[in-house]
Amino acid sequence: MDTRFPFADWFRNSSPYINAHRGRTFVVLIEGEALASERWEPLLQDLALLHTLGVRLVMVFGIRPQVGEALSESGIEPRRIEGRWVADEAIMRHVERIAAELRLKIEARLSLGLPNTPLHGVELTVVSGNLVTAKPLGVRDGVDFHHSGEVRRVRSDAIAGLLSQEALVVVPPLGYSSTGEVFDLDAADVAQHVAMGLRADKLILLGDAVGLHDASGMLQRQLTPLEAEPLCRQAAPGSELARHLGAACEAARHGVARTHLLSWHDHDALLGELFTRDGVGTMITQHRYEQLRRATLEDVGGLLELLRPLEERGMLVARSRERLEHQIDDYWVIERDGMIIGCSAMHAYPEAGMGELACVAVHGDYRGGARGDLLLAEVERESRRRSYSALFALTTHTTHWFLERGFRLDGLEALPHLRRDSYNHARQSKVLLKPLG
Repeated sequence: MDTRFPFADWFRNSSPYINAHRGRTFVVLIEGEALASERWEPLLQDLALLHTLGVRLVMVFGIRPQVGEALSESGIEPRRIEGRWVADEAIMRHVERIAAELRLKIEARLSLGLPNTPLHGVELTVVSGNLVTAKPLGVRDGVDFHHSGEVRRVRSDAIAGLLSQEALVVVPPLGYSSTGEVFDLDAADVAQHVAMGLRADKLILLGDAVGLHDASGMLQRQLTPLEAEPLCRQAAPGSELARHLGAACEAARHGVARTHLLSWHDHDALLGELFTRDGVGTMITQHRYEQLRRATLEDVGGLLELLRPLEERGMLVARSRERLEHQIDDYWVIERDGMIIGCSAMHAYPEAGMGELACVAVHGDYRGGARGDLLLAEVERESRRRSYSALFALTTHTTHWFLERGFRLDGLEALPHLRRDSYNHARQSKVLLKPLG
């Protein structure tokens, strides 16, 4: 009988992330819709879990649906302009009351140690305060926005001090002026400025949508701000997508290493994004976490692990650690979040004006994309840079892959003399040649 526990493998695979996230600063936005749903308590449990794992957490929360409901019950129809309501005195009374009630509800729930959960008995120190200063939106296009405001400054040193005391900081969508006024703020804007002020490691925006999708409906796992900006311009002004995407792009451009767009509807979204290699939503970052680069000696262990399954199946000739170390300058690797998921190698035969495509390998979990073509293109680029006339490869299993990419079958006589002398006749590898015009 199979007695394995599925979570055990997940826990083993997540251990590098548990270590990597310890001591890091995350700013998490939870919109009011999530707090109005049954998902709010599990979300707080996940935040408490992150806190116990050593993550320095700031939680920003939204209040839009709660305020909207209160206004409706009071017979108040707010004027909205591009997603922001004009917060006059009557509206502001509801904004202040609901923000205070929700903050107290969050603090009280976390202070209980989350009974009937795996974190029962864990003591959390939850702190809030006048941590955001604001200024009024003022009069725009002839409209006085009254108490609707925007972030002027975040008291980053005060927040950092609270985090250093192992407090979980809660920030409502309110700001205070030097004259004692209170302003209604956009929660995504608050989260963005808090993350930028702290130079947070992550800004996580939990909204309605799973993430960003391309025209075919495929989830976009990773984008740069430049790639995401057209989607932001296409979004309806004031919509959640426009607010979240704008905050994510701005934060990524101003020092926040990674920003994440996730759905609060997904029970596993927060932990799945943080503790799996591929995540579950869309990440926006200035620096791609999957990169093609030259290999270094530090990559030898990862290369051995990547190539071993292919060697065991006879698809590649076995390479020892010593051989890889000696030839490491011939290799390129694709690194994804610290893991080597692909490689290629080109051994030079300058006397013949040729290069050997010695291997193209992609981890089984990441096949089906264009990574093999990317690795081949890099080898071809290097061969042309050296003015080689052709590239050749020897293969026993993947002849058609090479034929589909411009190689042609040839004989042993096409190989450089040195390579012909070392040809392993027992393997009976096919010889493929690609002229580099």
